[in-house]
Amino acid sequence: MPDPAPPVLRARPFEQLRPGDRANATRRPTRSELRSFALAAGDLDPAHVDADWARRHGDGRLRAPPSWAGALITGVVGNLLPGPGTTIVDQRLTPGAPVHEGDTLTVTVVVRDKRSDGRTVVLDARCDNDRGETVARAEIEAIAPAQALERAPADSAALSRNDVDSFAPLMAAAEALEPMATAVAHPCSEGALRAALEAAARGLIRPILVAPRARLAAVAAAIGADLSPWRIVDVPHSHAAAESAVALVRAGEAALLMKGSLHTDELLGAVVDRTLGLRTGRRLSHVFLMDVPTYPKLLMVTDAAINIVPTLEEKRDICQNAIDLARALGIARPKVAILSAIETVNPRMPSTTDAAALCKMADRGQITGGLLDGPLAMDNAISAEAAAVKGIRSEVAGDPDVLLVPDLEAGNILAKQLTFLANAEAAGVVVGARVPIVLTSRADGVRARLASCAVAVLMARARLAALPGGAAG
Repeated sequence: MPDPAPPVLRARPFEQLRPGDRANATRRPTRSELRSFALAAGDLDPAHVDADWARRHGDGRLRAPPSWAGALITGVVGNLLPGPGTTIVDQRLTPGAPVHEGDTLTVTVVVRDKRSDGRTVVLDARCDNDRGETVARAEIEAIAPAQALERAPADSAALSRNDVDSFAPLMAAAEALEPMATAVAHPCSEGALRAALEAAARGLIRPILVAPRARLAAVAAAIGADLSPWRIVDVPHSHAAAESAVALVRAGEAALLMKGSLHTDELLGAVVDRTLGLRTGRRLSHVFLMDVPTYPKLLMVTDAAINIVPTLEEKRDICQNAIDLARALGIARPKVAILSAIETVNPRMPSTTDAAALCKMADRGQITGGLLDGPLAMDNAISAEAAAVKGIRSEVAGDPDVLLVPDLEAGNILAKQLTFLANAEAAGVVVGARVPIVLTSRADGVRARLASCAVAVLMARARLAALPGGAAG
């Protein structure tokens, strides 16, 4: 069942306000919210930011800075009463009982008075916890809006993202190039067809639609799409679509391959066919390219979709594939963190010995173009501070471009955690074949779909540029 739409924010103009008008809102502060609020204010009081300190000196819950309740009151004024367009000119806050993470807080704002000079209103506000204690009182003077403004609330998830848009430079670089001929295998669902046509509209690809013509026409009619600008290869079913799309690439008529609505295994089965496929000397692997709000640059996770329990030799290919992709995207010397549960080599944990072996293989030139370190646990792979606490000296720790996971289960869990808990967006591409393969999912948003195409275009262009004469696709 879809989430209910957020309520529209409506301003109460000065003329409609009356003494006694009120608004209420409830909020339950989380640990991350309290830490972020304190750190944004430069408040390093351990009671406000350090959970370990809170456990040693209390019940383990962080305490909110006194201004937290004042900020909640301000939010109710700006959202509800008078609402959007209100300007606060004075706020006198009186703190009360302390606020801790997990408390349920109720803010009440009441209009006390209206002044004839301008549109000034006087508001009384209070914030109470779920134990009946008042944590803050405030008297506020504000200039109310002149008109009954109305607007949808901002997307809090989008607002929580870093200012860095990791996909933007990829999109800009790909859009500056000529669109690439792309064989789209069986785009016979609305989402799959939209993905191909959206990429075409942005100038990333020139789709060749490989599908049963009648079924494709029905999908196009359902979404109001005009397919007349694009070549259609009529095939009887999805299996034939996979084979024909691969054949177009082998014949040089397409420089990219894109998955439509057929199953991934069906497409990759045609790709790895020993006689008619797109195999190279490398193992195929999948790379998630993730725009993570809490990480300052693009983060790659591999392999989370194809190789279930890779051997050391297969990990070597997975690692090299990711390095080559990162270099094609302009990262001169990609940093690869090889993940395990611990950061020391333990013969009873194969992932740690594989990590150590991969690092030595890089030293011997069996893996080239990147900087490897491992085994690294997730905390000291991502956090330089965590690595320093454990005495790890590494150019990779705290600054990786690539996270190489021990197996598919670990990678899939990691990628989905980043997506659903950290609000990350993930583009996806399969590498190790003759051409990059764009994989999109029904759950992907437009931005992730376009980024997947952009990544594939940039990698394909880099490969073509490396050929004698710099062949173009």
